[in-house]
Amino acid sequence: MTADAAAAQITYPISTIAIERAVRLVATARLRDPVLLGLVGAAHLDDLAEIEGATSARLQQQARGSGALAARELVSALPHAAFINAAFTYWRPREQNRFNGPGRGAWYAALHVDTCIAEVSFHLVRELERVNYFSATVDYAEMFASFAGQFADLRHVKPAPACLNPDIAIGYPAGNAFADTVRADGKNGIVYPSVRHNGGTCLVALWPTAVQSVTQGRVLRLQWKGGRAPKVDILSG
Repeated sequence: MTADAAAAQITYPISTIAIERAVRLVATARLRDPVLLGLVGAAHLDDLAEIEGATSARLQQQARGSGALAARELVSALPHAAFINAAFTYWRPREQNRFNGPGRGAWYAALHVDTCIAEVSFHLVRELERVNYFSATVDYAEMFASFAGQFADLRHVKPAPACLNPDIAIGYPAGNAFADTVRADGKNGIVYPSVRHNGGTCLVALWPTAVQSVTQGRVLRLQWKGGRAPKVDILSG
């Protein structure tokens, strides 16, 4: 059975949710000013903006959209709108995530930061495994957002659907097909049990407008020193 067929067979429950604060971890490199900013004077900031616009996938797609993301879907005039848009306009060019693939991003979050740490750790450890070198330091900022409206709710679906399979070769294709179904049904996203953190709850917003009231929280440092589990330090907040 194909992933599309499996997704079509899921009769999923729908919950109208009101989550005041869910957290997403964003690498702090994405919070810094453009690298070129320190190299130009104030008189050349317009030139810098033009250069950034010519090279930034987010800005290009805000202007023109992409095959799977229309420019009209992106948000503006909201606090941290750039980070909302970046979540939907940056994706892995050759790989899927659980509920999105090349061509369209999504905003992943969790109800607790420990769940976020487990989720981002899984992905970074995959990269460390590829080079067989378990040494890395990454700083992440907490980005909080609120969510309301109708979401597909997989928290109590038994048996667990294929989109929640821990094996990414099974879970990710099924998850992308399911996300397409949920989005076509006009729902805001999906609430689901974390696959990487037992007892944790995650959600994914499938539309930029579903992400509301974004604020920044603490900065955390995750360090891998030879093992698969990171050491976590709080740097600020």
